Amino acid sequence: MSTNFTAAADAILDGVVTSNPRVPGVVAMVTDRHRNIYEGAAGKRRLDQPADMTADSVFAIFSTTKAITGTAILQLVEDGKLDLDAPISRYLPDYRADTGARLTLRRLMSHSSGVPNQILAARKDPATRGIELDQMEAVRRYASGDLAFAPGTAWDYSHSNWLIAKAIVERVSGRSYAALVDRLLVKPLGLKDSGVYRGDSGAVKGMAQGYAGLDPEPVRKPNPVPDFMAMAGGYYTSAPDLMTLMNAVLDGKLLSPASRRALTTTLMPDQHYALGGRVRVEPIGGRERAAAWEDGSNGGFRMLARRVLADGHTVIVFTNASFDYQKLGDLGTALLDASYADGARQSPEH
Repeated sequence: MSTNFTAAADAILDGVVTSNPRVPGVVAMVTDRHRNIYEGAAGKRRLDQPADMTADSVFAIFSTTKAITGTAILQLVEDGKLDLDAPISRYLPDYRADTGARLTLRRLMSHSSGVPNQILAARKDPATRGIELDQMEAVRRYASGDLAFAPGTAWDYSHSNWLIAKAIVERVSGRSYAALVDRLLVKPLGLKDSGVYRGDSGAVKGMAQGYAGLDPEPVRKPNPVPDFMAMAGGYYTSAPDLMTLMNAVLDGKLLSPASRRALTTTLMPDQHYALGGRVRVEPIGGRERAAAWEDGSNGGFRMLARRVLADGHTVIVFTNASFDYQKLGDLGTALLDASYADGARQSPEH
């Protein structure tokens, strides 16, 4: 690890907190697959008690959960329990027959199914956010509307897709999604600070508190996730745990080459969307590179993860605030670019 890189990254993180009065704290981690280049934190994990942000602070990652889900589903595909291209009526015969015969997991996971985002509209009513429902009841209420378009012909970022996917996975596996993630990912990889939560993420041990604003007084931004939405946004983790998981998934320890290709092949090129996450070709480290591209937000947290697929250079950034997306993206890009410069400086010694 370069001393110059560490000092520069520490200064960047300190600047995020000191120059952005809406941001209590930030965590960042940078690797190049073979070594940890940087791991640091600045600011406060929460403001209602003495709690400095640390590199292993825990965060809810919201939409990045979908990439975690994609990995678990592909493991079930490898086990012969699921087929990405089978009609979902094979697994959910009680789903409405007309659309169940046309929908597949591949279309659900790539947001190209046409299933309307009924759950988003429902959650605009605060009274619905804390309600728990049986999974199939949630599917009937929020994921059974008439298709907005023929599957595969368009794209719409619909959380309702993941209500259906969860019902399928739990039925074929005979386990809850939380138990399945624990069995397939958390325990095999020895993840210390990761799992699936329900309700308010603030109840999770070590969790950073999310804030909508800090001035004149800190305002918490709770956004409880019911269990039936766990696949859409109910995973929590730390930066070191997420890095371990990304290494295992994208370097081949958890998935076969065919499954890795499926996970990172874009089905909707105009949206760069694959199965549960994006793959984008962007200027990184001085040239165009393809990278897994994950973002998550719930208003009180924002995070990003970027991993260059060819060589494993990776950056993860977590904040416990509604931080400007552009600034967060610029921060991630700056750290990832710097990892290549640092690698060039370090290469003669290795």
